[in-house]
Amino acid sequence: VQLQASGGGLVQPGSSLRLSCAASGSISSYTMGWFRQAPGQDREFVAAIFWMGRPTYYADSVKGRLSISLDTARNTVNLQMNSLRPEDTAIYYCAAALNSGGYYRTGGYDYWGQGTLVTVSS
Repeated sequence: VQLQASGGGLVQPGSSLRLSCAASGSISSYTMGWFRQAPGQDREFVAAIFWMGRPTYYADSVKGRLSISLDTARNTVNLQMNSLRPEDTAIYYCAAALNSGGYYRTGGYDYWGQGTLVTVSS
């Protein structure tokens, strides 16, 4: 499956953004995840959602502010980002996994999108 992330941009602290990841085919049997990579840092887990739409998992740093959701009719996974902080600045990547066991690890995913840049700055 091919993944295309979109929705990034430059926003002020406290603002919201909605990232979307469109898949070339059905995502109904995949675990979908979002990761991010800040300059000079490793790619880190942000959120994941299992193929049934639940459960969902989040990194501690984003709990309560970010929300992942599936739109299986449109083969899309979304990441609603609220109360953005400067430390959220990164390239955000979506990914798809055939198995759910490694949902928090980059190595647990089989397919990756190209990334979309989110910059949070005043």
